[in-house]
Amino acid sequence: MSGNGSGSLVPIRVKPGSSRARVGGRYEGPHGAALVVAVHAPPVDGRATDAAIAALADALGLRRADLSLRSGAASRDKIIAVTDAPPDLADRVARLRDTPP
Repeated sequence: MSGNGSGSLVPIRVKPGSSRARVGGRYEGPHGAALVVAVHAPPVDGRATDAAIAALADALGLRRADLSLRSGAASRDKIIAVTDAPPDLADRVARLRDTPP
């Protein structure tokens, strides 16, 4: 996870079509250690991405409007930008990422 001013970048790995939505676990992907976000939505027309961003916002205790897709629209590996990130965002992400799936 990296920061830039009051915003931060969070790498995630989306698992679309999961039987249940959950945020937690680690995936070593092209952007380093990523947080796994499983969603029920299929990978069609950006629905899985939208569901993943909403699930991530909820898991981090943030507003959906504070998160946006930075890169990876057509990939399971995505970078999510968090504006006005709280000071403990890195700890929140690490706690979720280090939770076993």
